[in-house]
Amino acid sequence: MTNSKSEVAYALVSERIVNGAYSPGYRLVLGTIAEELGCSVVPVREAIRRLEAEGLVHFTRNVGATVAQVDSTLYLHTMQTLAVIEPAATALAASAMDETWLAKAQALNDAMRQCLEDFDPVAFTELNNEFHQQLYSQCPNPHILDLVQRGWRRLAAMRASSFTHIPHRAKQSVEEHQHLLELIAAHASTKDIEEAARTHRTNTLNAYLAQANMAPSAI
Repeated sequence: MTNSKSEVAYALVSERIVNGAYSPGYRLVLGTIAEELGCSVVPVREAIRRLEAEGLVHFTRNVGATVAQVDSTLYLHTMQTLAVIEPAATALAASAMDETWLAKAQALNDAMRQCLEDFDPVAFTELNNEFHQQLYSQCPNPHILDLVQRGWRRLAAMRASSFTHIPHRAKQSVEEHQHLLELIAAHASTKDIEEAARTHRTNTLNAYLAQANMAPSAI
């Protein structure tokens, strides 16, 4: 029972952080959350510890748990982590992608291409998130999939959009998506798909680092 309540508490708080209901600095009162869920504070505390480990919650002695502030270092580390694990998830998922699944991914990328004419970084980011989720969500390894999903949730919670800071990256990103889709449709090797996905993710990371005047990643 404790574990299931902990999962419910985790899902509730995580969703509210991501959708902005709990903004950075918001104080998380365990008793209030527990009362809302109709449980003790024990599973809520477990959920908060899990969110703290993911970087979404900050715990301060004599203050308690608060929603973490936007942290450029955390953003960088999250992007670096995704550059390692998301390509593996995408490559593993490729064999499970049928024509219907690929068609939806293609439609999302086409919508991103259309979006380039009157560039809206917020809309573009939403489409980009959906596109990547369409690819990696078929990953048969639940441990890798969990890590990727955590990374994307962390970016969402930080309201982090690479395309807000580096809009010139958007057009190249769409073309890299297209190349990746063509590899998957052609049943390319897992190695080739993973390399293409890693190049795509690393290019975005390096464009962000260049904009921030930081050294490029060697991933």
